[in-house]
Amino acid sequence: MSQKKVVETIKEKSNEVYQDIIKKSLPKLKIPIRSLQNVNFSKEKGYFEQGDKVKERTLTASTIKTFAQSLRMMGLSKELVRTDDIATKREAYYTAYNWEEAKFNAQPESDTVIDDMEAMMGINREQLGFIPEEKGGDVAGELTVIDKDSDGNELRIDCTKMGSGAYSVPSSVEELRFETKAQFILAIETSGMFQRLVKHNYWKKANCVLIAMGGVPTRACRRFIRKLADDKKIPVYVFTDGDFYGHMNIYRTLKVGSGNAAHINEFFCVPQAKFIGVTPQDIIDYKLPSHQLKEVDVKRGKDAIKNDPFVHAHPEWRKAIELQLKLGVRAEQQAFAKYDLNYVVNTYLPEKIGNPKTWLP
Repeated sequence: MSQKKVVETIKEKSNEVYQDIIKKSLPKLKIPIRSLQNVNFSKEKGYFEQGDKVKERTLTASTIKTFAQSLRMMGLSKELVRTDDIATKREAYYTAYNWEEAKFNAQPESDTVIDDMEAMMGINREQLGFIPEEKGGDVAGELTVIDKDSDGNELRIDCTKMGSGAYSVPSSVEELRFETKAQFILAIETSGMFQRLVKHNYWKKANCVLIAMGGVPTRACRRFIRKLADDKKIPVYVFTDGDFYGHMNIYRTLKVGSGNAAHINEFFCVPQAKFIGVTPQDIIDYKLPSHQLKEVDVKRGKDAIKNDPFVHAHPEWRKAIELQLKLGVRAEQQAFAKYDLNYVVNTYLPEKIGNPKTWLP
């Protein structure tokens, strides 16, 4: 969305409040409920969509402060977009110190207002001028990223020539272009495994792009993977630990998005992603060293079977979760070191990528 359109949308929402005041009605803001209980999922579209449930933030004696904070944040966003500036969520929190009675008591309060505004407008918060604190992910391999410097001059970043380091995904990736002859993208949960694959030039052997997600991938990382996969029409494989956090938090968030951000999942998820490991069956087939599931792990697995629309739509995942609960164990990516430090590079990944029957959707 263009900067002009973003500003217009903010003005439209503000004008709705103004018109309520003119009509001597209680001003209100309608905000979609952001939760897994308010999403729809279909295999055809491949991501969580926002449901119809909304909450109304009406100006009353008990909501004066929150209502004022919402309007002030909209004003800050309009100014950021109008001046082509940015603010981290932390900076937005401190900016509100100047709002007198409308200032926030803690950052989670301001974060919630920003997220509500994003859902209400249907515009992602990066376009509203608010950027995340966290880095977007590390990239290495068969890829040239075409960016621009502060003066608008083209920059070509060769991800094969990062030495022992990596290219870091920026907070906003919309203007990036790509050149690659890679056959696939491999998204990896841990930085340690990413570094091993980079150290031993796995990307060169497999002709691929390696991306370290560093746990649950940031929005920038998800958008980068989606944009690269769409632009270059190449598949995405995901490699996480063999536990419910890796499966249902990291992988599922990358593939279909989250209930909390269903209003923008269409652009920030990677429906074409496939899960190659570590699967519960891998724990058996490769006789991997494992750890007992903790109570929180068991709860996460049972909750996924009972409540997760993604699992309901994919019986293969339900079967895998039930198997893991039956095994009562979890395994890490590094467990393959039982055989050899480079077993993942030389054996596991070639075998898994070469055998689609072992993947999960």
